[in-house]
Parts: sequence; structure tokens; C-alpha cells
Amino acid sequence: MSSITIGDRIIDTERTPLLIAGPCALEDMDDALLIAARCRDEAQRHGFAYVFKSSYLKDNRSSVESYTGPGLERGLEMLERVGREVGVPLLTDVHCREEIGPVAGVCDVIQIPAFLVRQTRLVVAAAETGRAVNLKKGQFLSPEEMGLAVAKARAGGASEVIVTERGTMFGYHNLVVDFTGFERMRPFGAPVVFDATHSLQLPGGLGDRSGGRPGLARLLARAAAAAGCDGLFVETHPRP
Repeated sequence: MSSITIGDRIIDTERTPLLIAGPCALEDMDDALLIAARCRDEAQRHGFAYVFKSSYLKDNRSSVESYTGPGLERGLEMLERVGREVGVPLLTDVHCREEIGPVAGVCDVIQIPAFLVRQTRLVVAAAETGRAVNLKKGQFLSPEEMGLAVAKARAGGASEVIVTERGTMFGYHNLVVDFTGFERMRPFGAPVVFDATHSLQLPGGLGDRSGGRPGLARLLARAAAAAGCDGLFVETHPRP
């Protein structure tokens, strides 16, 4: 697949790779605006098509004590302001069907989290909005199995589907990236994006929260580019 429509823009991913970037969960409004503007400018400088990503709610935290975000109502207000003031398309993730309608009213891309990508009714409901759908590859799925998730989205009417690789479980508290997966998912006819930050996560590695290896993000991003990915997904913070 050589093109995808996001918002009012048709992107030829063979010529213009995607950059999906932003803070994991929304926190400070000024930080969100700063990150979006900086990523937009860097994407333009380096020839990427930029989509701002952040979550109003992160529902898959290790601990009940972990910060999860500002919630649906406030989070969508923040996302709408980022899109309006910075002039960028928006992506956020949903966790249940009840969230999809409000999200589709604000965001250009609806993301299905990796842990939920097999939830048929959730995927189909997101597809039925007419928005682009980003399917995060489950850590427990083979590249070929992701074709079934793509088929669900298309059965719901989604003409614009993205698949994002984010690593595969390798024992406890560890993920690995199989770079053959990019070529094996190519027949789905959807752009394949590489999540260079979540692929380095150590799930539950710090006991009550996940750890990670951020120093390797650049290495894996370059390897994914060499393997033929159509874009990069990067959790981005001014002061990590």
C-alpha cells in the first residue's frame, strides 16, 4: 500500500514516512503544545508526515496507583486544542466501545491498544466511525495473525488501516523485535509502522511499573527503517 488518508491529507508512504509521536499520557497542556509543535517542525524538516499521539487514559498500567491521564472529557479537550493551535492530525487510543464516539469527534486516527487488538467488537466499532484505525500488534501475536485484525477493521468499513509493530513477548519482563515481521505483514496492504519506544519496554520489570531501555531506541528505529517500515511511532517528552 502506497498511500493513506489521515484527516484531509493523502500521504504517499513510499515517499513520505509517517511520524506518530507525543507524550504517552496527557499531563500538562503547555508540554503537549510544546511537544506537538517541536515534532511538527522536525517532521517537516526531515520529510515525515506528522501525527500527534497522546492518551487521555492509559488503562493498562501495572499498578492501581499509577498515573493514567486526565480522563476522557478533559483529555479530548486537550487534544482538540493541540490540533487547533498546532495544526496537526491527532491520534489517541480507546479501551471500550463507549469511548469511540467521543474520540471520533475529535481525533483523526483511532488506535486499538496491543492488548485489545483481538477484541472484535472494539475493532469493528472503531472502523465504523470512518476514521483511520491504527492497530497495535499484540505482543502475543505472530505477524500473520495481525492479518485477522486488519480484516476485522475492514469488515467494519475502515478503508484506512495502519499496523504498528511493538515487539513480541520473550519470557517474563522482556520484548524482542522480529524484523522479518515487516515483510510478513506487507501483504495486508496497510502501512506498517514501528514503535521504537514500546518495543524496548520491560513489562512489569520494575515490580509495580514497567521499565525500559530508551538508549536503544535510535538503534531499533534505524534497523526498522532498513527493514522497510513505513513510519515510526515514538513516545516523546521534553524531559524524559
